[in-house]
Amino acid sequence: MLSSGISRLRREAHRIRNIVAPGALILLYHRVAEVDSDPWSLCVRPQHFAEHLEVLRQHSHPEQLQQLNQALQGGKRLPRSIVITFDDGYADNLHNAKPLLERYDIPATVFVVTGYIGQEREFWWDELEQLLLQPGTLPESLCLQINGRSFQWRLGESGYYSDSDYERHRGWQAGSEGPTSRHSLYYAVWKALNPLHDDERRGVLDQIVAWSGTELASRPTHRQVSLAELSALSQGGLIEVGSHTETHPFLSTLPAASQRDEIQLSKEELEKMLGHPVGSFAYPHGDYNTETVRIVREAGFACACSSVLDMVQPGTDRFQLPRIPVQDWDGEEFSKQLSRWFRT
Repeated sequence: MLSSGISRLRREAHRIRNIVAPGALILLYHRVAEVDSDPWSLCVRPQHFAEHLEVLRQHSHPEQLQQLNQALQGGKRLPRSIVITFDDGYADNLHNAKPLLERYDIPATVFVVTGYIGQEREFWWDELEQLLLQPGTLPESLCLQINGRSFQWRLGESGYYSDSDYERHRGWQAGSEGPTSRHSLYYAVWKALNPLHDDERRGVLDQIVAWSGTELASRPTHRQVSLAELSALSQGGLIEVGSHTETHPFLSTLPAASQRDEIQLSKEELEKMLGHPVGSFAYPHGDYNTETVRIVREAGFACACSSVLDMVQPGTDRFQLPRIPVQDWDGEEFSKQLSRWFRT
């Protein structure tokens, strides 16, 4: 059920529906789920997502990404148009998000990382969280060889991390000051792993697994879609599946040939899995350069989403579409955020 304050949300939606919007918004989600630890703020709780959709249905014109793309190509105005997108391809996009999208008849685009489809291993940032931020005991110091360089960190007393410590700190957000040396270690290792190729990154994670003395478990709450779930996600036509590369790299750090492999192969694999053309792309981490944009065009995509914070206006480059990241706001706060953008 929606919250008892849904009538308030409808009043707010009515108010902002009458604001003349200067353009369209593409909303960026990742997950619709509730997990114990979410250091990158990827999750929106199902209850809140339902409230978001209630507001959107009342006040905006929800569209498919390709509808917006066609409007851009035709030079049409885009008043109060809103597109929902999801990055990465977590399984909760099917099991939690799709039923709510169907309830409100609101379309969305899900960008999936093809190299992870059906894999037992979690995304690398989730594996790192499982290894370093879960309760338990770890050795007091960590030494790693990363891309030919030696790194060493000390955990000290934070080598032991109790259940109560975990509960107290589980709301921590990466990038802010770490409440313990474990959190500082997590962010430091994350930054060190960022520029690596996927196989190099997996090798370092294997080093950390061996150091920790634990075994990684594939958590049902953190898994990606399987091949069958990918097919189910696209059934019915409400959800478009787009490409998010093979391994989720920082594309601008790669040579052109490697960028082309990440982009072209993901498109080809998705088209083979789905049995139809794939026209939409999203840059992992919002990271790209002019060479990346050229490769995406040449690969045959119709449009591509970035992570630049802005509205979509007539004349916006359809291969550098801006998006607005959505947090785990309740419906009232979500309405306020939309209202701020539409007043811009």
